[in-house]
Amino acid sequence: MKIKYYIIPLAFLSFNAVGALAQDKKVEEKTVEEMIEIVRPYKPVLADAFKLRRSPDLENIQTYKAKFNYTITERRLELNSDINKVEAEKLIDERPEVLVNNYFKLGAGLLNTFTTEGYINTGSDEALQAGLFFRHFGQKSGDFGQLSNHQQVTAFGKSILDKFSLQGKLNYQRQGLSFYGFDPLVSTVNPSYAKQSFNLIEGEGEVFSNYSTDQNALSYAAKANLYTFKDAFSAKESLFTLSASLNKRISDLNLGLNFSTELGKTSDVTISTNNNLLRLNPYIKFQTNDIKLTAGVNFVQEFGSTSDTKIFPTATADLTVVPDYLQLFAEVKGDVNRNTLRDLTKINPYLGQNQILENSIEKLSIQAGIKGTAGPGFGYKVKIYSQKVNNLPLFANRYGDIAKFDIIYDRGNTTITGIEGSMSVQVSNDLTWTGKINFEQFSPATELHVWMRPGARINSDLAYNINKKLTLNGAVYIQSDTKAKIYNGPVAQPYVVNHSNETTKKIKGFVDLGAGIDYKINNQFGVFVKANNLLNQNNFRYLYYPSFGINIFGGISYSF
Repeated sequence: MKIKYYIIPLAFLSFNAVGALAQDKKVEEKTVEEMIEIVRPYKPVLADAFKLRRSPDLENIQTYKAKFNYTITERRLELNSDINKVEAEKLIDERPEVLVNNYFKLGAGLLNTFTTEGYINTGSDEALQAGLFFRHFGQKSGDFGQLSNHQQVTAFGKSILDKFSLQGKLNYQRQGLSFYGFDPLVSTVNPSYAKQSFNLIEGEGEVFSNYSTDQNALSYAAKANLYTFKDAFSAKESLFTLSASLNKRISDLNLGLNFSTELGKTSDVTISTNNNLLRLNPYIKFQTNDIKLTAGVNFVQEFGSTSDTKIFPTATADLTVVPDYLQLFAEVKGDVNRNTLRDLTKINPYLGQNQILENSIEKLSIQAGIKGTAGPGFGYKVKIYSQKVNNLPLFANRYGDIAKFDIIYDRGNTTITGIEGSMSVQVSNDLTWTGKINFEQFSPATELHVWMRPGARINSDLAYNINKKLTLNGAVYIQSDTKAKIYNGPVAQPYVVNHSNETTKKIKGFVDLGAGIDYKINNQFGVFVKANNLLNQNNFRYLYYPSFGINIFGGISYSF
């Protein structure tokens, strides 16, 4: 026990008292009475213990036994001397990324430009996809009476099942334009231009087998397509296409058969043509890791307004020199190509009425080249080719109505030789560039030139992401000079080549530049600005048809 001592220092008190007397002698003396308590260490005093005067009983020797209740659990003896597997630590579940599958755009600008575009998709389930796409783009210029607009609505769906997949689409497209072509030596504008429009309704369905690792698997595919195509006057076209393919793998060999049939009819005020084709293409293919060789024949039967049978050889070869980096390829084939009103109006929409449609015979087509990659994000393909085509379709301005074109055919074998190169470069996710170049040389059979087909074409597109919000886009299209035919007098019907009745006119080549800016305000809203024909030149893709001048338009976009 700790005992505290409390002692009041008497000397200190005495000193204070003397000091007080020294300061004031007149103070009367007083008697100080104080009680001083001194605390000393505590010394406890124990009283005498009370003792029991009784000794223990030594005669009691009875033993005490406790009662226990217990059970024995059988446990298997395990040898745990082996190294146990270390379980990986489970990560926290990541928050699923919010996918933006849908968008809507709305914009306007110069040249009475108005555009709207939208895309709606069901979601992220890759095995079941369905969606809708729509677009409208229209512009109009008062300089030469130019008018152009496009509309499209497409619904599609796809389902991936265990052994096969299904997909299909319903498509509607419309294109409107005006025959504003004019001869600048006669007038500065076409005062009586007419309007034209094309309407397409299309349905397509396809079924195909999924990939199988079985060495002896049987793969198949079938597709059906039906469309109707009409213009604003009397031209109509309908085409039904059914195609199928079978392929049986036997170790390194593949035995296959491609089949297709095309049943089509084109009519106008004074013409009506039934043009039908049947193709059979049996083949055998040898395939290893580095070599792919295919050989077969292409049997084509024409029936309808004309009837003819043709057989062409088909062969392809692919050789991998350096896996993923360098691959050599070659192909030899022949075919009958259908010339449809739908396809030809995509090339030149300013066709007049009552066009005669005939098939072109691709007698022999040879191509060879290289393709591959040169690292992540860099791909390339270069090929040289030679084609011999009979009845190659060309375009010429109609005599007496230069704003419209007629389809003429180079009767005989036209030889086309060329080189084509394409490249794609992606530097991370910020810079993407694609480019394509074509150089061709033509040797027509009966015509003086392959009218309005350029010998050189260059396409290039660039996209650069400055940051997550701002993206710059650029595009360039370059086309070389072309030649156009001008009739000096009336043309015989049916068409017969008469060089003394024609004059060649040169169409100057051009460069078309475009640019765009996209800015994301947030994950949902954004703005965009685009510009076409930045050089503001009157480019001519078709004789007497100057292109639209510089056009700048912009708008907003919404993603959801």
